[in-house]
Amino acid sequence: MKVTIKDVAREANVATSTVSRVLSNSHKISDKTKERVNEAIKKLNYTPNIIARGLANSKTRILAVILPKEAEDIFSNPFFVQAMKGISIYAQKENYYIMYAFKQEEKDDKEWFNKFIDSNLVDGICLLNSKENDDTIKYLNDIEFPFVVIGRPDEINNVLWVDNDNVKAMYDLVQTLIDYGHQNIAFIGAKSNLNVSKDRLRGYKQALLDNGIEVKGDLVYEAEEFTQSNGSFAADRILSPNKPTAIVATDDLLAFGVQEVLNKLEIKDISVVGFNNIPMSEYQNPSLSSVDINSEKLGFYASKLIIDKLEEKGNSQNSYIIETKLIERDSIKKV
Repeated sequence: MKVTIKDVAREANVATSTVSRVLSNSHKISDKTKERVNEAIKKLNYTPNIIARGLANSKTRILAVILPKEAEDIFSNPFFVQAMKGISIYAQKENYYIMYAFKQEEKDDKEWFNKFIDSNLVDGICLLNSKENDDTIKYLNDIEFPFVVIGRPDEINNVLWVDNDNVKAMYDLVQTLIDYGHQNIAFIGAKSNLNVSKDRLRGYKQALLDNGIEVKGDLVYEAEEFTQSNGSFAADRILSPNKPTAIVATDDLLAFGVQEVLNKLEIKDISVVGFNNIPMSEYQNPSLSSVDINSEKLGFYASKLIIDKLEEKGNSQNSYIIETKLIERDSIKKV
C-alpha cells in the first residue's frame, strides 16, 4: 500500500499541515519537529507527490533551466554539465526539482516563454547566458516572473545574476603572459553578442594597452560558435599573416582547435590558454593551460539566489561574483 502524508503525520505525531511545511522546508517549523518528521519520512520510505503539493499551495518547487542552442550537444562542452551539477546540488538541498529545456535562438522569446510559464509547472527560471540588449531578460523582468542569470546582465541592479569578473580574469591572464615575456598575443573568441565575450575582449585589450602594447586587429578573431572547428578556423586566419607568441581563447573548445592547427603545422613555440578548465584540457597535447571559472559554483549560487527569493529568505543580495584561477600546464611557455 502506498504511504501517504497522513501516515507520516501519524508516525511523527504531528498534523498533516506540519508535514507539508517540513517538505517545503518552512522556516516556521522548529529543527526538532523537522527532525522528527524527517525520521518518519525515512522510516516509512515516503515519497511526496510534487504535483499534488503544487496544486495545494500554488507552488511546484520546480525550476526550469533554459539551455542555449550551443548546449544541444551537451557533452561536447562540459561547462553546461558542471553548471547544471551546481544548480542541482543547491536545489536538492532545498527540496526543489529541476526541469531542463532547450531554447532555439530563432524562436520568439515572448511566445516561447509564455507557453512555458503559463503551464504553471515552474516557480522560477535559470538562464545560462546573457547577451547585450537581452530580450529574454527584459521580458521576464517586465512580467515579473522570478529568474536568475548565469552571466552579467546589462542592468546589474534589478536582476538576480551570478558571474565571474571576466574583464579581470582575462586581464590577469594576459598580464601573466606579458610577465612571461610575451608581447605578440592573439585573441580568439566567439558569439560576440554575449556579455561574457565582450568582457573578456575588453580585459585582453586593456591589459595590452596598460603595458604599452598595441592592439592589432589582425590578432583578434571572433568566431560564430564555441567549438573546436571554429577554433581551428580562427587559428588558420590568425596564423596566415602573423606569428604570435601566445594565443588566448575564451573557451577550451576553441583552444583545442588552436592546438589542433599548431600540432598539424608542427609549431611548438606558441603558448595557448583557454577558459573553463574542462576535464579534457589536462589530456590535450600538450596539456592545455586554462582559466578555471568554477562552473559548478556558478550554478550553485545561481540556484541559491532564485530559491532564496522564492522562499522569501530576506537576503537582499542580488548577485555573486565567483573567483577564477589560472591553471598552468604545458601549453604555456616563457619567452
